[in-house]
Amino acid sequence: MTATTSTSRHIVLTGATGKVAPLVARHLAAAGHRLTLTGRSVPQQRPQSGLQPAVRHVVCDYDRPASLSEAFRGADAVFVVTNDPTRPEHDRNILRAAADTSVGHIVKLSAAAVHDPAARDLVTTWQRENEDRIRNSGIPWTMLQPRSFMTHALAWAPGIRADSATRALHPHSRNACIAPEDIAEVAAQVLGDDTHHGRSYQLTGPQALSAEDQTRILAGLLGRPLACRALSRSEAHDAYLRRYPPAMADALLASADRQAAGAKSATTRTVERLTGRAPTTFTQWATAHLRHFTSEESHD
Repeated sequence: MTATTSTSRHIVLTGATGKVAPLVARHLAAAGHRLTLTGRSVPQQRPQSGLQPAVRHVVCDYDRPASLSEAFRGADAVFVVTNDPTRPEHDRNILRAAADTSVGHIVKLSAAAVHDPAARDLVTTWQRENEDRIRNSGIPWTMLQPRSFMTHALAWAPGIRADSATRALHPHSRNACIAPEDIAEVAAQVLGDDTHHGRSYQLTGPQALSAEDQTRILAGLLGRPLACRALSRSEAHDAYLRRYPPAMADALLASADRQAAGAKSATTRTVERLTGRAPTTFTQWATAHLRHFTSEESHD
């Protein structure tokens, strides 16, 4: 089930080069909505070229409120995706532009961790503050709160190709991870239907899996043995520091510890309830993306 409505809407999607927004765009364009996709640059290749007449790409800078206001003008709804908790002004600028241009509905991609009182790390605190700010804005809102994306497994691809191994801190801990495709379908449904105003949706996959479980599934699909090797806390922290600033690395370490304590293993039936189908299993997702584990091509 994709987003359906009797009236075509103008919907703005931020995070146009991310994991979720391009997938949301496909559902919404197919349903006949007019789309504005915002990003720091216009993509060189535009997927779904047959749908492009209804899609506008706009260069937009979260540090420049004027560029946001220009992109949001006339929007019935805005899908908000931000990814840098060290830059909270981005979220403030987005909300200010939405208010200034009388946006009719904000759908915020947040995180399930906001419901965990033990989660006080930088990332979760930032998401809670984002949600509170939106709820207090006076603009109709909907929160999407997913667990970890299945696409995080793509980080294992180089190790799988190099030495047939994955690596994880707390490899036995479980997470009810979700396919970005499922988040996108829910987001499209919500963006196209006013009945979701004022609601928060926790989104998970169909089962909680550990890194060892996922490695076993990948081994079966690849037809060769794979080992899942445990990282020490210092090794994991060093790995985070190679990609993120120290505050983010600390937050990710704290998040992994909460997962080890069982905080991320619960599942919901929200995806099925909103889309009319069962959520994607990790086996299904990995089968569709298996090429990334066997070749050097860049990840989706």
